[in-house]
Amino acid sequence: MEVPNGAKMSPASHNDGLGKRIASIRRARRMTQANLAHTANVSLSMIRKLEQGVRDPGDSVLEAMAAALGVDPSRLFGDTTRLDGRVHDAIPLLRTVIASCDFPEDGPVRSVHQLRAAVNEAVQRRLNAQYVRLSTTLPDLITELVRGLHETENSARFDIAPLLVATYRAADAVAYKYGYHDLSARLIELMRSASDLSEDPLLTASTAYVRTETFFAAQAYHAGLRAIQLEIDRLPVGRQRQQLGVLGSLHMRAAVIAARAQNPDAAMNHLAEARRLGDLVPEGTYYGTAFGPSSVRIHEVSVAVSLGDRSLRPALDIGDNWTPPPEIPAERRSGYYVELARAQLWAGLKESSFESLKMARRIAPQHTREHQWVQEDTETLLRLYRSSSESLIGFAEWVGVI
Repeated sequence: MEVPNGAKMSPASHNDGLGKRIASIRRARRMTQANLAHTANVSLSMIRKLEQGVRDPGDSVLEAMAAALGVDPSRLFGDTTRLDGRVHDAIPLLRTVIASCDFPEDGPVRSVHQLRAAVNEAVQRRLNAQYVRLSTTLPDLITELVRGLHETENSARFDIAPLLVATYRAADAVAYKYGYHDLSARLIELMRSASDLSEDPLLTASTAYVRTETFFAAQAYHAGLRAIQLEIDRLPVGRQRQQLGVLGSLHMRAAVIAARAQNPDAAMNHLAEARRLGDLVPEGTYYGTAFGPSSVRIHEVSVAVSLGDRSLRPALDIGDNWTPPPEIPAERRSGYYVELARAQLWAGLKESSFESLKMARRIAPQHTREHQWVQEDTETLLRLYRSSSESLIGFAEWVGVI
């Protein structure tokens, strides 16, 4: 995970003892400052200043250091308040904003150019699984976009509607990952309404990609497969990159949900079509979804794991011979290692499974900690290891299973 070196300078840190705790835990892990800097992907000078108490870390830096040290961020502050508690604290305000979106309050609206820049930043935070930052900024952004949609002329709505869809999707990522499935379903309905305003079939199709979350949450895989197949059939045929990218992402999603439905033939057919389309476009983000050859390979692992422990060989082979490139969004790279860890665990490769879980955490800590499979597999590893290592115990504490 590429972590920005943005932290607050202060003449005296307001987090008393933070630097001392970082240094103490680092020494207990037998790590040098250089080791910690490399593992957390922050600068050595920042580590030194943090331990000296002259800088305060931002959220992403704090998460990265905690992951590198194998502890929950709360241990660095010396209290029991988890960083992700801020996400849960933000949900009531997000619910209020969503409930009142048909009746926005009066207020300023930035230019479309400025709104697009703010939405692009939110999209990047979603792709990089920075849910804490997202949860605190989304309510105001949604309110402003809804206000803009109501106040602008019809022609401007075509500009604002796609921005609102992307912002609802960012909010859905927070709601879905943190278990607020009712809020997630409502956000997806709002995405569908806003995408209809844009009259863009590709935007509508990208919304259908996200809608499959409701089928995953309900384990209604057969219905989900029918729904996404219908959207694939509706999508206009074209040769432009955006069209190919959106269509390819739908086939990737269809492959996974078909595998969850235990329909291997459909899963393999959709996966083959995703591979074909992936060979026609460069790896990139198409209407908010990463797609390309590397994304397809990651979904090959997902399909293998979804089909069950008798179909793990492709996932294990990919894990042995391939590493997702850094340009893939952090959330997807982290998800790859989470699913690879499950394949390795089912194959009896306990050490490899734990290493994959640690890699997932290093890439996207917030995404990894909230993943149900990470919690389940960590509990399994604790049972399988007769004498659990300090590292595994620390990881289990971080995940919250002990």
